[in-house]
Amino acid sequence: MLLPLRMMAAVALTLGLSAAPVLAATPQHVARPAATGGAWGAKVAVSQVGGHIQGNPAAAHKLIEYMSYTCSHCAHFEAETALPLRMGPVGGGQLSFEVRHLVRDPLDITIAMLTNCVPPVKFFPLHHKFLAEQDQWIATAQKLTEAQTKRWNEGQMPERMRAIASDLKFYDIAAGAGLSHAQADACFANEATLRRVIAQTKEAQELGATGTPTFTLDGKMIEEHDWAGLQPKLAAMLK
Repeated sequence: MLLPLRMMAAVALTLGLSAAPVLAATPQHVARPAATGGAWGAKVAVSQVGGHIQGNPAAAHKLIEYMSYTCSHCAHFEAETALPLRMGPVGGGQLSFEVRHLVRDPLDITIAMLTNCVPPVKFFPLHHKFLAEQDQWIATAQKLTEAQTKRWNEGQMPERMRAIASDLKFYDIAAGAGLSHAQADACFANEATLRRVIAQTKEAQELGATGTPTFTLDGKMIEEHDWAGLQPKLAAMLK
């Protein structure tokens, strides 16, 4: 089952920004060691819209995932595909896999900012870490008081993200990828990065995405939204 999305206008309003054009990206990516299965398995690059590409950027086939960190289906897809997708066609160079953001709420944008502020070789490990621990930090969020969560929705966006990162121990998770507390705070104040993530959300909605994860394959949106549906489609295409 797909989760509903916030429309771009609502997201922009929530974040205190207007919709902006896609900005040039600065490199930041990484393949987690357990998912490297070939010459291309550990290669990372950044697309023109700031998405993170794993594998051969010039691969004959290109898979793009529009995802949300608060989407349980996205966490499930990440857990399922680490080996069969990334050690198979991605590692072999036949397929590139790109992660783009489709942000839905303040928690989502806070994590997206952190994963977009680490060095290139650390994006995918941190991306995986947040999704692997999704159940834990969502459970913590559900136990917080109304007064605590009120800070997430009021004030300037950097302040709100700092409150979320503190309450849910996101600073600790980011520190594991080498991002210090001070660097994380500087990241939250980086408007160029914020606009780039929002632009990816707008792009997904303009494509017609109505839930997460949503995939495009070779530039076209596909009906499949999970590994069970996607795997046979890829197998037939790559044989």
